[in-house]
Amino acid sequence: MNKIAIEIKWGVIFTIAGLAWMYLEKYLGWHDELIGKHPIYSMLFSIIAIVIFVLALRDKKANYFQNEMDWKQGFLSGSIVALVVTLLSPVSQYITCEIISPNYFQNAINYAVENNRMKLEDAQAFFNLKSYMFQAAFGGLSMGIVTSAIVAFFMKSK
Repeated sequence: MNKIAIEIKWGVIFTIAGLAWMYLEKYLGWHDELIGKHPIYSMLFSIIAIVIFVLALRDKKANYFQNEMDWKQGFLSGSIVALVVTLLSPVSQYITCEIISPNYFQNAINYAVENNRMKLEDAQAFFNLKSYMFQAAFGGLSMGIVTSAIVAFFMKSK
């Protein structure tokens, strides 16, 4: 367990940052009156996500690999962080959708239908907890692995 303690720590930090971001989105109205802008504004979290991955790999490099980390080691470490985030994502999505922003799905469905973006049935199939848990898990894992590959390239020792 000591081998991946740093990755677990950063996966938990990432999840907490994601929950804080969801609270900020809700507070700023991106889950209700400004929901039409939500897809654009929520992309800003990508910056935070990348910073967290950089900090995680910097931590691993300094405190586990004694500042000598190759790309493979960095990629593996980042991928473990992504896996931890993926494993925590159902709980994170539940907290977001049931506690932080319980009206988000209905607001998103209403917006999509009223603005002719989706038919009601399609919007209901897309905007629900099960769908978002699936999207968070698989989208998060794939983006985490890609981010890990890129960050590891820049964090590797020369």
